[in-house]
Amino acid sequence: MSDDHGRTTATGRLVTGLTWALLLSGLWLWGRGVTDVPRGTDGPATGDVFALGRAADPAWLPRPAKPLAGAVPQRVDIPRLGVQAPVVARGLDARGAVDPPPYDQPGVVGWYGAGPEPGAAGAAVLVGHVDTETRPAVFYQLSTVKPGERIRVFRADGKVAEFTVDDVRVLPRDGFDARQAYGPREPGRAELRLITCGGSFDRASRSYTANVVVSAYLTGTAG
Repeated sequence: MSDDHGRTTATGRLVTGLTWALLLSGLWLWGRGVTDVPRGTDGPATGDVFALGRAADPAWLPRPAKPLAGAVPQRVDIPRLGVQAPVVARGLDARGAVDPPPYDQPGVVGWYGAGPEPGAAGAAVLVGHVDTETRPAVFYQLSTVKPGERIRVFRADGKVAEFTVDDVRVLPRDGFDARQAYGPREPGRAELRLITCGGSFDRASRSYTANVVVSAYLTGTAG
């Protein structure tokens, strides 16, 4: 191995490390800030705070499928919830936090476009609101999802990435652990994170107290 190749490899690792650190930083800010959803009344965000730590026994879950090449997501389906939502790419806002979909589009899901595409290796991140001031939003029932259930992502290449849920967590806003929420669970897998507000609505801070994080991994492909 030449010295030039060694320096190139080291530089690549450094860039990758810095990108990952910035990604976690931005998503941590989003995790702290996405709970600031306007709401007219107090009440639980999802009604299922006890989902914290709910994980499946891997013995009865299907084997992971080989990751796909990257392709932009267009729609996400959660069959049991009746969710069929368009997906749009989102970046970071002026504060460095992931910019969720606008409040006037409560049925739209945002994909963190600087991260992996759903179906590609790594943990792809999809975010959506739990409610608005007047009605439930796209991920209102997200915390009721259970391990073993299926999520489908329709992609621009015509393929449908089929994911199986393996973990559901409600992570408190205070002490939010971005790596636990967004980091890959197993190296080399194609994984998916669906994230919304959780816990209860705190009137004093006008924010929710937690985030719901559903983790899934690629188990099949259609199309």
